[in-house]
Amino acid sequence: MDVQEFKNKVFALGQASGLEEMEIYFSRSKSFSTRIFEKEVDSYNVSSAQGVGFRARFAGKVGYAYAETLDQESVELLVAGAKANAQIIDSDDEIEFYAGSPSYPETVSYNPSLEDVSAEEKIEFARELEAQAFAADNRVYMVNWAAAGHSETEVYIANTEGLEKSFSRNGAYGVVAALVREDGQVKSGRRIVYGNDWSKFDAKQLAQEAVEEAVSLLGASSVPSGDCRILLRHDAAYNLLETFASVFSAESVQKGLSLLDGKLGQEIASPKVTLVDDPLLENGGASAAFDGEGVATRTKDVIEKGRLVTFLHNLKTAKKDGVEPTGNASRASFKSPVGISPTNFFIQPGEKSYDQLVADLSDGIIIIDVQGLHSGANPVSGDFSLGAYGYLVEKGKVVRPVDQITIAGNFFKLLAAVEEVGSDLQFGTPGPRGHIGSPSLLISSLSVAGI
Repeated sequence: MDVQEFKNKVFALGQASGLEEMEIYFSRSKSFSTRIFEKEVDSYNVSSAQGVGFRARFAGKVGYAYAETLDQESVELLVAGAKANAQIIDSDDEIEFYAGSPSYPETVSYNPSLEDVSAEEKIEFARELEAQAFAADNRVYMVNWAAAGHSETEVYIANTEGLEKSFSRNGAYGVVAALVREDGQVKSGRRIVYGNDWSKFDAKQLAQEAVEEAVSLLGASSVPSGDCRILLRHDAAYNLLETFASVFSAESVQKGLSLLDGKLGQEIASPKVTLVDDPLLENGGASAAFDGEGVATRTKDVIEKGRLVTFLHNLKTAKKDGVEPTGNASRASFKSPVGISPTNFFIQPGEKSYDQLVADLSDGIIIIDVQGLHSGANPVSGDFSLGAYGYLVEKGKVVRPVDQITIAGNFFKLLAAVEEVGSDLQFGTPGPRGHIGSPSLLISSLSVAGI
C-alpha cells in the first residue's frame, strides 16, 4: 500500500487501541556506486531502503516503534510496539507532536534529470577519471580511487495534529585519488565533486587537479616547530568545522557538552566570521523545507560578524530554553530518535581570492589537509592536535611542499584568530552532520610541531 493509505490505517488502529497523539516518519532511499580499478569495474553497488518510524502517546508517555514494510502486519506491529514501549519508558522528556508551521518555504533540492543518467554513464565517468589521471602525468603509478555514484531520498511526515509534509532530494558524486612517485617518494592527490547537475561533472578537470596536487607535494619535508601564520585551505577548513559542528547544538549546550553555554550574544569569533545555517540553499546537499519534526526551516546566522546569535534547536531544546525552534531537528533514519544537526552549514565567504590570501599570508604555512580528526579532536573542549601537510610560503609565494607536521590549537581560539575569509567557498559531501562548507581562512597564529 502507499504511504498515505498506510498512515490512515495506523492512525485508525492506534485510535481504537487507546493511543492519543500519533506520528509517522517515512523515508525511502536508493543509491548507486561504482569504482574502477585498472580499467575494470572493481565494485558495483545498488541499494535501496525504506521504513517508517512511529511514535505515539499512551497514558502520558511516548512510545516508539518502526517497521520496514508498508503492509497490514506492520500496521499492527507499530501500534502494538509503540503502546508497549510507552508503558515501560522511564524518560521524563516532554515530547511535542507538532501541528505544523503557518507556512513553509519553497526549496529546490531535487533534479529529475539526474535520475535519467544511466549506470553505464556513471561507470564510464569513473573509467574516464582513471584514464585522465594516468594521462595527466607520467609519474602517476596508481589511481587508487576512481568512483562515481548517486543517492536519492524521499521523506514523508504526518501526525494526528494535522501535519502532513514531504520532500525529495538527490545528488551525485565523483571522486578520484592518484598516487605519484619520484625518487622513492610517493604522494597522493584527491578531488571530489558533488551536486545534482550531472552536466557539470568534468572527469578530465577533476583528475588533472588531483594529479597536479599530488605532483606539487613531491619533495615535501618538515619545518621547524613554532607558532606560525596559517592559511587553512577551504577543504581543511570545512573538515575542521564539521568535526566541531556539534558545539552549536542546543542539546550539547544543555547537556554540558559545549563550551558555548552562556555565550549567546557574546563575541566568540573574529568579526570576519559569519557562520550560516541555510536549509534553503538551492540544490544544497541538506536542503529541505521542514525538519525532522515538521517545523518549517529558515536561513539564519549562527555567528554574525563574530557574535554568537543562536544555537541550533529542535522542539524539545527550544521549549527548554524558552525560544522558537530553528528547524534543525534531525533523524539519521526512520529508526532513529529525534536529534539536532546543521543543514547546509558554512562560513560566509569574503571578497579575497585564494591567491590574495596566499599573498596576505606573507610568511607561513598553507594547510591543505588534516588527519586524525576522529581521534585528535575533542568537540567538548575544542582542543585538537592533527597531522597535516601543505606548503611553505615566504614573502607571499609558495616555495615548497611541507609534510610530517602536526598542528595543535583550540577551535574557539582559531575562530577568534581569523584575519581574513576567502571568496572560495566549497562544500564537502553531505553526511549525518549536514552539508558543511567553508572558504579558505587566514589564521594569525597556530602551533606547528615539526622538526
